[in-house]
Amino acid sequence: MRLRPLLKLLLSLLFITSYHESGQADTKKDGQQTATGYVFYDANHNRKRDAGEQVLPCVRVSNGRDIVCTDENGQYQLPVTDDTILFVIKPQGWRTPLSKNLTPEFYYIHKPNGSPKSKYAGVKPTGPLPASVDFPLYPQKEPAQFRALFFGDPQPRNQKEIDYIAHDVLEELVGTDASFGVTLGDILFDDLSLFESQARGIALLGIPWYNVIGNHDINYDAPNDKLSDETFERAFGPAYYSFDYGQVHFLVLDDIEWIVPEKGKKGKYQGGLGKEQMEFIKNDLKQIPEDQLVVLMMHIPLVDVKDRQQLYRLIEKRPFCMSISGHTHHHEHRFITKADGWRGPKPHHHVINVTVSGSWWSGAPDERGIPHTMMADGAPNGYSIISFDGKDYNVDFRAAGRPDDYQMNIIAPEEVATDQLAKTDIYVNVFNGSEKSKVEMLIGNSGTWIPMQHKVGIDPSFKKLSETEKSIKDKKWRDLPKPKKSTHLWHAKLPEGVKPGTHLLRVRTVEMDGDKHQSGRVIRVIPAKQAQKTASTEK
Repeated sequence: MRLRPLLKLLLSLLFITSYHESGQADTKKDGQQTATGYVFYDANHNRKRDAGEQVLPCVRVSNGRDIVCTDENGQYQLPVTDDTILFVIKPQGWRTPLSKNLTPEFYYIHKPNGSPKSKYAGVKPTGPLPASVDFPLYPQKEPAQFRALFFGDPQPRNQKEIDYIAHDVLEELVGTDASFGVTLGDILFDDLSLFESQARGIALLGIPWYNVIGNHDINYDAPNDKLSDETFERAFGPAYYSFDYGQVHFLVLDDIEWIVPEKGKKGKYQGGLGKEQMEFIKNDLKQIPEDQLVVLMMHIPLVDVKDRQQLYRLIEKRPFCMSISGHTHHHEHRFITKADGWRGPKPHHHVINVTVSGSWWSGAPDERGIPHTMMADGAPNGYSIISFDGKDYNVDFRAAGRPDDYQMNIIAPEEVATDQLAKTDIYVNVFNGSEKSKVEMLIGNSGTWIPMQHKVGIDPSFKKLSETEKSIKDKKWRDLPKPKKSTHLWHAKLPEGVKPGTHLLRVRTVEMDGDKHQSGRVIRVIPAKQAQKTASTEK
């Protein structure tokens, strides 16, 4: 009787040997398979695990739900279905292979039958699961201090607008010292055939580039959410994943849920994560120390995600966590509090990032032929640079085609009469400002700095520009959107007693992270009698 278990073990070992030699994975009765493979140091850069190459233990690998660590032999095992993307979670001090367009290739797509037919092609049939799905890695230096670029919504409709991106943003960034970049969704504006062209331009920056899926990056002819990402997956891999860089853990989320009410009906999207992705997030964060900074990257702002409360429960007790999104085409520092169901000891900092396309490439063209595309909150189009230092981070705003120190717009009249000083409104749009900013103004070379009041409202300069451009007949550009309330607007009245003359109105700000900026605007003050005389003459 004791021989039977031993015989069973020998037969099992024989079966496993046969499986490895056949070059195909084990198929279970329920249709699922078990994928296995190695994570290794690809010393000769051929992307194949050759004899003698070092295997890497304790590296995490996922199937989009479960996460396992490679064992002492650098090996992992994970269940897969006929629609699974396996991916390695890049550890600190290592990099994954890069495509010719410098997008990270950290995944293996297993779709034996390929993607269903759609307007824009998905993944070609991948065939049977290989006997070993291996992930090559390469060592690299990753200091605690580094910078990353964040693009919100480049959103080009066509090649012409891809060229706008190249001239308005990319040219000034060639040679950047950023370690990597991220597009926070709406990589394109519905025409998914342009993924390759857009990626080629960004590759000129010479740094690895990660991508978040947006609502304009999905297949609108898909019958359900699961199949809406097929073209994105072909171009960039999984729609959600994570990786480490330096001492920071980055978590890319897919918060676009595609809903088709019934066959033949028009679909729509909503902000949501879904059960499977939430399970991945839960499993991912379980393995991240609480004293490590976690950065969540998504497209739709966190406060507009349907199942955000479940996500809040996973991150609200972490002392070091922030998030960033795009989608709404304005720039804002949002602080999520108990008013939105947050239960953490302090508010969660969420950045709604400035967009590369501004207001969807609208507005009159400049001297280069590129629309000025000012956003509806009165901020220019552009991008963010986030500097990381261990657990700390600092968000910097950059306006496209402008000097780095262009951080605010001072809105004041050209001329003011002495008797109208105390009645004259001064507005300042501090593009990267928040409710935690301190803003002050001073007119002239001496005197007391006057505190300005934070005032959420419509930027007067955008309102005037929008109305002026809209009134032009037979224009050949798109109208700007309706003005929206800006969360980074400040207001004050001019002080009395300013003598007639030409003065410099100075404005200075200290941001929430301690960054200081200063700018100025020339303003003329004239005697009251002169103003009255001018007004009488004009009548």
